[in-house]
Order: sequence, then structure tokens, then C-alpha cells
Amino acid sequence: MITFIWAEDEQHKIGLDGHLPWYIPEDLKHFKTLTINHPIIMGRKTFNSLPRILPQRRHIVLSQNQVFKEEYEHNSQVVVVSSINSLNKWINAHQTEQLYVIGGVSVFEALKDRVDCLEKTAIAATFPADTVMPDLNYDDFQLSKKVHHQANNKCQYSYDFLTYLRKKD
Repeated sequence: MITFIWAEDEQHKIGLDGHLPWYIPEDLKHFKTLTINHPIIMGRKTFNSLPRILPQRRHIVLSQNQVFKEEYEHNSQVVVVSSINSLNKWINAHQTEQLYVIGGVSVFEALKDRVDCLEKTAIAATFPADTVMPDLNYDDFQLSKKVHHQANNKCQYSYDFLTYLRKKD
């Protein structure tokens, strides 16, 4: 199963200068809870935005950068694929696993017709940002779970954890 996991503001913005424009500890915890022990698929810029290689997750990174590929060729936690075609082959070979796509935009765009589940954190605020989530056809999905979080002393924003499942034909 392929799951997109991301957070966005009210204008569908997801990033600023290669980083999240907000800090929401519960969202980071939610991300960790869902993705731990599962492969996470991303582009090189998203990989570079991580504070480090995330423990207990294989990182599948789309990059044509040969230096980057060579840097991680002996790291068992990182698999570098050089094209969307190669990424699709890797996904097909691992389709019995729960796979999480964490960004960026080009990876979401390339896999939006294959995604089975959406794990979206919808933040009730707007932020300065330079990256917008690609349009997804929500008519193809059904909301299966919604967990609301009020603003509090740990986070000044309210937000919802939303889970959508692709409708069966």
C-alpha cells in the first residue's frame, strides 16, 4: 500500500526553503508513529531537509545526482533510484509492504495515480511558503478518520489528522 503523508496549511502550502514552515511536535510524533519500521520514499531535497537518516526506516530517495548516489551506495538504510521508472520498479518489487511517500512535490506528483491512502495534517493557519502540495482528486478518496487537535500551550495552531482511503472501483 502506498500512503502519502504530509502536513499543509489552509492554502495547501507544505514548505519554505526546503523545510516545514511550522513546528508542531504532535505532528512530528504522528509522522514517526506511522512511518517507523516502514520504507519512506522521497526526493533528494526532502532527504537533505531531514535532520539525519531517520532510525528504523529505509529511505528510498529519487535522485539523478551521481555524487549523492555514490555517497550512499554502501548505506543499507538508503536506496537511491535515479528515475521515476526505477522508483516504480522498486515499488512494484515491494508492493506487499506499507510504503510512505513523504515528498517532495515531484514525487507526490509522479505517484498520485498510484496512492492508496492519504495521511494529511491540515493546519488551521497560513504560513509564508514557496512549495504547494500538488492537486489531488479527493473525489477518488473517502475520509475514514479525523482527529482534531485544538491549539494549546505546546502548539498555537489547531490542526486535524485526516486519513483518506482510495475508493474501490
